[in-house]
Amino acid sequence: MAPLTILVASYTDSIYTLSFDPTPLTGSPTLELLARTPVGHHPSWIASHPSDKSLIYTGLEQADGEVVAIKYGRDETVEGGDVVARAKSGGADPCTLLVTEDELIIGNYSSGTIATLPISTSVPYILSPNPWTLSMPFEHHVGRNKARQSSSHPHQIIFNPLNQTEKELLVPDLGADKVWRLTKQSDGKWTICGYIDFEAGGGPRHVAARGTTLYTLLELTSKLAVHTFPPLPAPPIPLTSLFTLSALPIPDTMIAAEILLPEPNASFPETFIYTSNRNDPHAEGDTIAIFSLAAGEGQPELVNEVRTGLNHVRAMAFGGDEDKYLVVGGAEGGRVKVFERIDGGKGLEEIAKLGAGVVGCPTGFLWY
Repeated sequence: MAPLTILVASYTDSIYTLSFDPTPLTGSPTLELLARTPVGHHPSWIASHPSDKSLIYTGLEQADGEVVAIKYGRDETVEGGDVVARAKSGGADPCTLLVTEDELIIGNYSSGTIATLPISTSVPYILSPNPWTLSMPFEHHVGRNKARQSSSHPHQIIFNPLNQTEKELLVPDLGADKVWRLTKQSDGKWTICGYIDFEAGGGPRHVAARGTTLYTLLELTSKLAVHTFPPLPAPPIPLTSLFTLSALPIPDTMIAAEILLPEPNASFPETFIYTSNRNDPHAEGDTIAIFSLAAGEGQPELVNEVRTGLNHVRAMAFGGDEDKYLVVGGAEGGRVKVFERIDGGKGLEEIAKLGAGVVGCPTGFLWY
């Protein structure tokens, strides 16, 4: 099996390129740094174009937000990329991107705005310097963390996989304690057409969906929220249930970060949800909590907690054949590890790692 390439977003000024070899000719699996591509301040999120995987977009988390297009090679020796386009993000601190065939959709965290830019797979890549923007509504409420919930903070943008009749965006808003539902109008602009409410202070960060159920990671309370998810039009959706992300004690300093729901396959026929917990004071680092859906959709059961040996696990992503491998980063200490799924997906085993500081403050991953 040829080595796999992993691109790493970060809270430095660069995108890093790693090589992961799960089956070297001699010895154990290896993980090494191939290249570092400087792009600007805090490129914390990376996403590829759906039909040209060599075209990567990132957002620069800064007050005068920017997005950057980077072109990589497509051979097995891919290393660094070349910056080919830049544009304003339409707000402050772009922390999430969704790339479609002809549109880049941007979530600006600090300004509470959604923005779009027209794009293409050829020069000039970003077709207009002027993004269209939508300000997200916000009603003041008493949350758990006033510093984090004083305004709207969109933290992720994904297409709703449950809506098969039209394109619908789901936007978790950590500041407003809502997941917004957006659809595109006849004029090509996105508009809010519904929302899902959460307990005050929960701080929805990221979501995943399967069947008719939406799973939402609440960053500020370290909980997994479950909703039965009807098609639009729909009134505000009541909460189905809440699940704590750990069976262990959760200090007030701990917060949640990522939720992953890989598709079942021949090697891993059972469905599991994987969530990351940050800032655990334990000597063995942060945990990844694994929930089984064997009892049925909407009924996650906590079946395992894996100590990562990493601090501030903000990002993780599945890759390799049948999503066999999970790359995980500790933003504090700058360490990256690759785990292999074991026990049918119920467990994780560390198989390769980079030492501290090789990658500066990893915040996102993309299997290339």
